[in-house]
Amino acid sequence: MDNSTAAANPQMIFCRACGAQMHTSATACPKCGATQGPSSLSNRRILPAVLLLIFVGWLGAHRFYVGKVGTAILFIITLGGLGLWYLIDLIMLVVGSFTDKEGNQLTLWT
Repeated sequence: MDNSTAAANPQMIFCRACGAQMHTSATACPKCGATQGPSSLSNRRILPAVLLLIFVGWLGAHRFYVGKVGTAILFIITLGGLGLWYLIDLIMLVVGSFTDKEGNQLTLWT
């Protein structure tokens, strides 16, 4: 089956790793074995997280926003790791490597 046939068939998708055609119910690619789990992109946005960090970062608001309640409480108790966690989180947010509680990356700004 070529790409045009697979695109017309809603029961078929392409492997994220090798591009091989497979059924939508497959959890791993039959060709390369790569797992085909849910997307690793968060539905949270970077801009609100950055603004929360800048304005109420000492309260760990940005961590509450992404669902990391435990580390948000630690953020409050330690005042952002005496500023070190604050700086690290700011850098991670700006470069797009900050994750939510499920481990999905925040990639979209707005």
